Amino acid sequence: MHQGIMKAWLDSSHLSGANSTYVEEMYEAYQEDPQSVSDDWRAVFDNLPHANGATADVPEAAHSKVREYFRSLALEGRHKSATRMTDPDVDAKQVKVLQMINAHRFRGHQNANLDPLGLWKREAVSELDPAFHGLTSEDMEREFNTGSFAHGGDTMQLRDLVKALKATYCGSIGAEYMHITDTEEKRWIQQRLEPSLGRANYDKSAKTRILEGLNAAEGMEKYLGAKFPGAKRFSLEGGDALVPMMREIIYRGGEAGTKEIVVGMAHRGRLNLLVNVLGKKPSELFDEFAGKHSDVLNGSGDVKYHQGFSSDFETPGGNVHLALAFNPSHLEIVNPVVMGSVRARLDRRGCDTGLQVMPITIHGDSAIAGQGIVQETFNMSQTRAFKVGGSIRIVVNNQVGFTTNLTEDTRSTEYCTDIAKMVQAPIFHVNADDPEAVAFVAQVAVDYRNAFKRDVVIDLVCYRRHGHNEADEPSATQPLMYAKIKKHPTPRKIYADRLIEESTLGADEVTSMINDYRDALDQGDCVVKEWRPMTLHSVDWTPYINREWDEDYPAAMSLERLENLAQKISYVPENHKLQSRVAKIYKDRVSMANGEKLLDWGFAETLAYASILEDKKRVRITGQDSGRGTFFHRHAVLHNQNDATAYLPLRQVTDDQGPIDISDSVLSEASVLAFEYGYATAEPGGLTIWEAQFGDFANCAQVVIDQFLSSGEQKWGRLCGLTMLLPHGYEGQGPEHSSARLERFLQLCANHNMQVCVPSTPAQVYHMLRRQVVRPMRRPLVVMSPKSLLRHPLAVSSLEELASGTFQNVIAEIDEQDTSKVDRVVFCSGKVYFELLEKRRKENVTNVALVRVEQLYPFPHEDMDKILAQYQHVKDFVWCQEEPQNQGAWYCSQHHFWSAIPAGAQLTYAGREASAAPACGYPGLHAQQQESLINSALKL
Repeated sequence: MHQGIMKAWLDSSHLSGANSTYVEEMYEAYQEDPQSVSDDWRAVFDNLPHANGATADVPEAAHSKVREYFRSLALEGRHKSATRMTDPDVDAKQVKVLQMINAHRFRGHQNANLDPLGLWKREAVSELDPAFHGLTSEDMEREFNTGSFAHGGDTMQLRDLVKALKATYCGSIGAEYMHITDTEEKRWIQQRLEPSLGRANYDKSAKTRILEGLNAAEGMEKYLGAKFPGAKRFSLEGGDALVPMMREIIYRGGEAGTKEIVVGMAHRGRLNLLVNVLGKKPSELFDEFAGKHSDVLNGSGDVKYHQGFSSDFETPGGNVHLALAFNPSHLEIVNPVVMGSVRARLDRRGCDTGLQVMPITIHGDSAIAGQGIVQETFNMSQTRAFKVGGSIRIVVNNQVGFTTNLTEDTRSTEYCTDIAKMVQAPIFHVNADDPEAVAFVAQVAVDYRNAFKRDVVIDLVCYRRHGHNEADEPSATQPLMYAKIKKHPTPRKIYADRLIEESTLGADEVTSMINDYRDALDQGDCVVKEWRPMTLHSVDWTPYINREWDEDYPAAMSLERLENLAQKISYVPENHKLQSRVAKIYKDRVSMANGEKLLDWGFAETLAYASILEDKKRVRITGQDSGRGTFFHRHAVLHNQNDATAYLPLRQVTDDQGPIDISDSVLSEASVLAFEYGYATAEPGGLTIWEAQFGDFANCAQVVIDQFLSSGEQKWGRLCGLTMLLPHGYEGQGPEHSSARLERFLQLCANHNMQVCVPSTPAQVYHMLRRQVVRPMRRPLVVMSPKSLLRHPLAVSSLEELASGTFQNVIAEIDEQDTSKVDRVVFCSGKVYFELLEKRRKENVTNVALVRVEQLYPFPHEDMDKILAQYQHVKDFVWCQEEPQNQGAWYCSQHHFWSAIPAGAQLTYAGREASAAPACGYPGLHAQQQESLINSALKL
């Protein structure tokens, strides 16, 4: 700030040298925490002239110099304004008034009227009392400058100012936003809250719409309670305002240009939203309560409060497509799934602002504070690969977790929403018994999200009228709370009485609304007047439904086309300087493209992506090292050593190719895998890949694998073509860097729910990845991908094998043998094959044949039968694996091997002994075990 401007500011704010002590106190507070002073004061302190050669990186001048600086400016200003009369006491109180305004912005929420039950025991915040600032009853009649407070003009009588501050910050809304560092965002929130004193001036139609939402919420629960007494429904009662809140969010989003909204939530209130917001027919829900849909989708089905739904909702800005995500009981894990679905929809629409598709996640108060996936999802919210333009996060704050007292047992923070402060999200706490405040906050939240592309949180402080479910007796553990709830009127009654009292509606109109809704439920048809039949808002899944594993698909392509692709993806501009090792890799790729060298793993894999892109399909790959590849093999993203710019050869395939995104992810497995699952469920046409840094790390995402990937189709009819690349192989790197836990995936395999493959050559990985896109079937693909095989001299392929071949589920013996002399056949998968092959050749073993099983599930019985036709005389079959006996494929797949071998033959095991740990940690012991299992398999 220029010195002249500063003097003018000091004059206008009545500062004089007499207030230098207070200035020094505020400056000290500013130095400790710049956010502790008002924006006006921070602007002054931010622009103080530096003394003694100080800079922005050097400590500021001594306080005495600051004090003298303000004194000199004030004296100079008084000398130039001789006619101006100042009162030091009034000037000092002016500063205190500004401080009081700031205190309400910072801490008003702590004394806001948020708890409908009045059970919160919150101490009064002294800084919110005018007396704390030395302001007396006499001062109440005086006019003071209101600084940046956006209500009532530049000056206000102190009495009116205090009243306005209390209404804005200590009423039904408690706004937490001063932790945000961006001044523009804070100013925006102040301009939305302060002029209207934290309320909206709704007309009769808007108020009626809000009451209709409350009528629907309460009417639905009472109807279910009477019709199906004691049945679990996870009632919304007490949090009824969620229904009008969601409706206002949809209306506001539609007006702003939102075309799709994806919602993720757990159990509570789900059935209510399905019927009263998304428009599911009550009759269909009642049939589910009656158990009439147990055979839905010919799968296992799922409980009612896990089900998803899609519909269109009419708003003044056009129809909005609504999608409620299917959700298992692992509550918060649906959040990144929703974000992934939203990102896919945004990418398909070419919308990089997030405006056209909005995510809403609805949380419980215990869950949002207690489950780490919430932190992970917040953390990814602004990252390049996972941003969605901000999300709206709603907490249905029941003030109790199952039977647990929240403040004492479920968290260590004042609010359950404090986790959101890590991304500086504004948090609006709101009393659920004030539905107009709820509607107002909903509109502000949508506008903030669209304006700043950031997350925003609504803490709907309510209560749970019944137990955790309707069979529970809550008073056993919360006697005082439930004694209060029994006497507390419902949100609908409170608001209806208020509208009657203010003459907005008559008592007969209120009664008529209740009866009309109940009649609609009796009829069983949709009760949402804004519901519209769905149009093509989302992708068409029709081409991928009811497809079989063995359907033919066009696997081959011309050698000329493949050679052309190879040339394009091995080219790097001369001015893009590569790191020396990377330059060597690309030099080799040029030789491979020219047919001078056989293809390695990295080049074949990249060619698969190039061919998919040339077909105008999308490719998306994420993982902690996916651009480079954990084991330095992919190098799809090339970093210029001079200026750090990135070059992606895969974006130079053709002018009209499909889009490709290869992004290093946040350091998480659970949230990233869930995100990619969500992405793949909303984008079936392309190839979506999640790559683990090491396959073992998939452990951290086990809930996603169990609850979504392996069972989503069986439970919900949800198809998903997500590919998981899990580096796997025993190479002496210890227990946590060897095994991708193959056995866990095989244990989950049933009903042809997913593919588990262990490719062993570059041609195999090429065909496997292309098959995942070209074949019109969308089920998860789990790949035990290699580490040392990436550069193994025998793990190479020719361009011809890629062009004319196909994926081989089983690979027969490759060496020429006299099959009549073979008396043992060894089945194996992955890296161990090459160790067996090399050892057999070295020892000149001619009586053992090696058969590679490249797809362990669905087990390729027909392919295996064709290969074993020449070994029907063999009685000795062996399964050889690197993993311990209780792990790997032995226990989960041996029944397939038994069914494949000739009658009367024996099947034995060659591998490590059973072990509690996946692998040993000593290199010497590893080598000894490895040699032993190889020798055992080959009868050496």
